[in-house]
Amino acid sequence: MKSEISHYRTRIVDSLSEIGQENWDRLVKSQDMPTPFVSFAFLEALHQSNSACSMTGWKPTFITVWDDEELVGALPLYEKSHSYGEYVFDWAWANAYHEHGLNYYPKLVSAIPFTPIQGSRLISKHHDARRILIAALVDLMRNGQYSSCHILFPTEQEANELDRIGFLTREGVQFHWKNQNYQSFEEFLSKLERKKRKNIRTERRKVQDAGIQFQHVIGKDISSDDWFFFKQCYDRTYREHHSSPYLNLDFFQRIGSDMPENLLLIIANLNGDRVGAALFFYNQTHLYGRYWGCSIEIPYLHFETAYYQALEFCIQHKIQIFEGGAQGEHKLARGFMPQKTYSNHFILQSDFAHAVEHFLKRETHGVEQYIDELNEHTPFKNDKHHISGI
Repeated sequence: MKSEISHYRTRIVDSLSEIGQENWDRLVKSQDMPTPFVSFAFLEALHQSNSACSMTGWKPTFITVWDDEELVGALPLYEKSHSYGEYVFDWAWANAYHEHGLNYYPKLVSAIPFTPIQGSRLISKHHDARRILIAALVDLMRNGQYSSCHILFPTEQEANELDRIGFLTREGVQFHWKNQNYQSFEEFLSKLERKKRKNIRTERRKVQDAGIQFQHVIGKDISSDDWFFFKQCYDRTYREHHSSPYLNLDFFQRIGSDMPENLLLIIANLNGDRVGAALFFYNQTHLYGRYWGCSIEIPYLHFETAYYQALEFCIQHKIQIFEGGAQGEHKLARGFMPQKTYSNHFILQSDFAHAVEHFLKRETHGVEQYIDELNEHTPFKNDKHHISGI
């Protein structure tokens, strides 16, 4: 599909190979805070491993904007036949459509598959390119057989921009840890209330007393055996939650090969045998906790491997923010504070759009109250600068 908007050219592509890694990554690196998840290597690993593809209900339909031969804008976009792997739940909306004899699927979703990480979705070099991306998205929805389009986990700036032009805005909550220039884990603990500090020390001591030792393996040093073991742990976590894993071994091997500079694997060992592992992505400013699993159940092993070891890595490497993943009030007691997330939605059917708008107003009020309540129970010792948004 090609069309002319001003002097720019828009094109929809179903494969990143049509864009090329150099073009894509040059555009991504022009953003203020690019995450590893919008890199060519990460997205291409999802596609080429068939983890996110037409067969799994994630049909790539990327919108691109070109100025002659230069890529100046891109929107990671998928045609979806379900709502799995999105982390912004719209099953009730789909059910309402179905009850009224309407089709909710297919829909258009701008997201990083299986990755609830906030970041640029309207990837662009200037405002004109963002405007063209939004116009092309709405045109594609209106001219196709789509019920709606959804932009998940955009930046706050993008969410506000979309809200101003008529997209419905939905708020959510995650828990992020912020590094206050800590010099050690003990210094971080010293900022917590006494009970929280004591509980964390107790949890860490029990893991240590069980004889667990840890390895921090940076991407280029992650071996084939490490990936195989980690995949077993990852699969076990999904089975315990009565679900099917989204990602296959090919995906993990591809990111291990193509983006090792962004990977950290923390492995737990007991008597020389690997018993648990957590995989993280990182850059100079952020650490992102993504996947965890174990082969045997050991009390507090999850918290030690997926949180406390990761916090030590952040402190050692002066990483400012640790995003521990979706949801999880249990993180509050461990020094993670609530942080708003956003999604934006355009519902084509006007009656349903009005109903969703009223629902979101009520939901947003509840989210605001929830965050206020959480901030009143900060784990820090009367230290207001830890409160989200301050």
